[in-house]
Amino acid sequence: MLALIFKNFIRSKGTKVGLLFVFVIGFISLLIGQQFQQKQHKNITEAAVYQKEHIARNASFHKDEMGLLLYYVKFSLVNKTFPLNSLAIGQRDVNPSIQSVTIRGVEAQKYDSELNNPNNLLLGNLDFSFVLIYIFPLLIIAFTYNIVSEEKESGTWKIVASQSDNTFLYILKLFYIRILSLLALLTIILVVAVILLNIPFDSSLLTFYIISILYILFWFAVCFFIVSLQKNSNFNSVILLTVWLFLIIILPATINTYIVNKYPVPEALELTLKQRNAYHEKWDMDKKTTMDKFYSHYPQFKSYILPDTEFSWLWYYAMQQMGDDESAKQSQELQTKLKQRNEASQMIAQFIPTLHTQIQLNEIAKSDFENQLLFIQKTTAFHEKTRLYFYPKIFDNAPVAKENWSKFRVETFEDNSETSLSKSFLPLVFINLAFIALGWMNFKKEKQII
Repeated sequence: MLALIFKNFIRSKGTKVGLLFVFVIGFISLLIGQQFQQKQHKNITEAAVYQKEHIARNASFHKDEMGLLLYYVKFSLVNKTFPLNSLAIGQRDVNPSIQSVTIRGVEAQKYDSELNNPNNLLLGNLDFSFVLIYIFPLLIIAFTYNIVSEEKESGTWKIVASQSDNTFLYILKLFYIRILSLLALLTIILVVAVILLNIPFDSSLLTFYIISILYILFWFAVCFFIVSLQKNSNFNSVILLTVWLFLIIILPATINTYIVNKYPVPEALELTLKQRNAYHEKWDMDKKTTMDKFYSHYPQFKSYILPDTEFSWLWYYAMQQMGDDESAKQSQELQTKLKQRNEASQMIAQFIPTLHTQIQLNEIAKSDFENQLLFIQKTTAFHEKTRLYFYPKIFDNAPVAKENWSKFRVETFEDNSETSLSKSFLPLVFINLAFIALGWMNFKKEKQII
């Protein structure tokens, strides 16, 4: 019986076209992921070459003043891109993976982003996570919406019922064949991804695969429940497409609007202006006031006395530091609100499989919002470390030629945070079981099926 059901299913032209279409779209998403991977690798390679040449060139131009040289020199920090990131690009689509900063005010630098075509940002990248979350459910709906209703509408259901001892088991077999077909398609695409994108076989890939399976099973569970209502094919198709539209587009947009309004954040541009204004106004203030605040922040530099000259690099970088200090409150508020947004979205997403799956896939690929927040924090720490290394050299006016500039290479931030398996799997498992249980109870009520 199972072999016959499979033959009838796979012989359908609609089935072949549907599977082939999703495979092609999936393969295209892998090529897009490969392009993204190559672009990231190229950017990192070019950043390393540029930093080396940039420092050497400026060191040759500004040989006399360390302070003037470090006004221009930039040092880069890279947010490591994992191969799995090619399947779920996430925040890497809009936020830079490389931060290049001078030792001047950091608040005016750490929210800089790459120049991108706004139309491309609006559309987003067609990565594999998009195909999984948006396209796979449509194929599942197309394969299952009329599993029982078509037989009833064509008048062949009574024949099926008379030839089968247990029609409910027959329906389960119909779903089983379709589930196997979609899981086989998912597996094939991911195997191609592993080969094409050089993704290592590790726990991250396995977790990514299991979440993808659970997400596919979720949509089968939804279809199982709708089919169990015993309505006609038109009703099933309209309801399932409405559910798809609601879970994929309407509900996420509504939740995003709610979170944005509940946790309004100051614009990064506003923070940058605050830092710059705080710095620029120091030109007209008493130098002693600026220096007192600087020494309060860095007591280890009290031994450096402000020279009795109109301009000094000690005073200049003290002004830069005060710009950061006086915008620190706004910076902390921004970070806090961004964290609140992230936590709120993760909490709400536990009850919405589409959002939960997207967030978890991005988290596994280290392309989620949490990764971006960590990278911003690491950029601040990287800037502070570089600043503290050079401050004594600037204040002592150390010879530029004696510094080993070749040792300053691009540094890399690697996000080693672990994904909670229970947080990843359990929401999908519980929701799947709930829909399966509801569907089973509906079928149980229909005596003619059981």
